[in-house]
Amino acid sequence: MTAAPIRIALADDQPLFSAGLKMILRSQTDMDLVGEAVNGAAAVDLVQATCPDVLLMDIRMPVMDGITATRTILEKSSGTATKIIVLTTIQHDEAVVRAIQAGAAGFLTKDTTPDFLLAAIRTVHSGHSVIAPALTNELLRDYTTPSSGNDAALADLSGRERDVFLLTAKGLGNAEIAASLVLSEATVKSHVGSILAKLKLKNRIQLVAFAYENNVLN
Repeated sequence: MTAAPIRIALADDQPLFSAGLKMILRSQTDMDLVGEAVNGAAAVDLVQATCPDVLLMDIRMPVMDGITATRTILEKSSGTATKIIVLTTIQHDEAVVRAIQAGAAGFLTKDTTPDFLLAAIRTVHSGHSVIAPALTNELLRDYTTPSSGNDAALADLSGRERDVFLLTAKGLGNAEIAASLVLSEATVKSHVGSILAKLKLKNRIQLVAFAYENNVLN
């Protein structure tokens, strides 16, 4: 049985860049472009109307910027939420950090290759993030002003969940966490899901941001 195509929406106010993206997306048999918007407010409406699997969101747009639009979309979503990849011209950018904190599943620079873009869409659709852990930590270290320390931020987590949280926040994958804590990968995955739910976080990148904001990394 053939899997349903990945339903994609695009939000960008640059006509030439958007035209190129649409050509790339329409060339893929496993992807379906379901709509486009030219500003953040229109992107919010578009997601409500079409419920895409993945939204490519420019950070800097008129009317409503991509960060505000990302936060608005994810706050309104429930169940199987649209996953958002933000697009930026600058990789080391405070705006990228704000997008991560808002719940974006990753980011791409606008000069990325078509093959990498398509791989990123498929990766995010499968439930993973598209940003290297080392780069996440570098961005958050440079652009986050942490609190003085807030152990209460993790008060709802069990002892084992706290262990998994800290290793996840340091950029370890499920296999590495499983080896470190002598758990199965399935158990680690279950713990990560529980942690995200308890802390009301959308994904692992937002978990890293949460750790930096609350200054809970040792």
